[in-house]
Amino acid sequence: MAAGVAVSLSLGGAPYGPARARAQLSGNTHVLIITGIPGEPRFAESFLTQARALAQALADKHGVPRKQIAILAADPTRDPNAIAGKATKAEISKAIARIDLAAAPDDNVLLVLIGHGSGTGADARINISGPDLTAGELARALAPLAPRTIAVVNAASASGDFTPVLAGDKRIVITATASSNERNETIFGEHFVAAFTGDGADADKDGRLSLLEAYRYAQREVRRVYERDNRLLTEHARLEDDGDGRGTADPDGAKGDGALARRFAFGGTAVAARAADDTVLAALLHQRAELERQIEALRARKDQMNADAYERDLESLLVRLAEVSRAARQREERP
Repeated sequence: MAAGVAVSLSLGGAPYGPARARAQLSGNTHVLIITGIPGEPRFAESFLTQARALAQALADKHGVPRKQIAILAADPTRDPNAIAGKATKAEISKAIARIDLAAAPDDNVLLVLIGHGSGTGADARINISGPDLTAGELARALAPLAPRTIAVVNAASASGDFTPVLAGDKRIVITATASSNERNETIFGEHFVAAFTGDGADADKDGRLSLLEAYRYAQREVRRVYERDNRLLTEHARLEDDGDGRGTADPDGAKGDGALARRFAFGGTAVAARAADDTVLAALLHQRAELERQIEALRARKDQMNADAYERDLESLLVRLAEVSRAARQREERP
């Protein structure tokens, strides 16, 4: 059986004060985590552990207000304080409807599914309480949330078939497997969660964690575990965010798949709070984000530019980005 499916969703409008500083860093992201039917006791514990750990890390380390994080699970009685309700189609639909009413147009929506998966094509599914939720049904449920940026992380077996069904403009789809043919239990989900709970996934050490960094970290750790145990790799994670419906195993984040996931980032709570009271730091963070946007736009135009002009402009922007990032770090470290 496959393990590791979760759904996280943006709930709520733009915040103010320190929360507003967080919004400037990564948009206003709210989280709903859904765990499916475990099938075995060990999965019941694993799924809930992953869900609670992700929720706590997002709140304590990554600047997501606790009131904007909720968990739906197969058995809410396992932890009534942490679980908001039962993971059924009806409750998931209600959660998405609440998001549509509450979220601003520029808010982010993150869906992470933790559980077992099966099926192919639009009928690929997550096993939840009552009738299963299919990829096609999830796509229709998410449609009203446009034009918000939506990320779906499906860490289950057979999850690869969700990609072409969910792909689209301002969509990020991360799956634990390349296709529905990879039906064995997966470990991608636990390592994706570990990217948020630990400190090793922030590759550029900028105090933020992007979905691209979390994906790369989980993918790397999955490969390491299989190699350590001398096992044949039976899950091949994919990321799709350029809208063509085809996932990429190793996106570089510069052009094509990975560019949107690199921008979908969570700011550290300490940095966000500091920026709320430090106008210089807030300005540096804003300038850094704008330079990153300009670099992405330049890379997207590479094929239409003179090679020398492209390299000159890119070098100039990268130097400025390095200078601003260094100044921001120095500002953050001031007593």
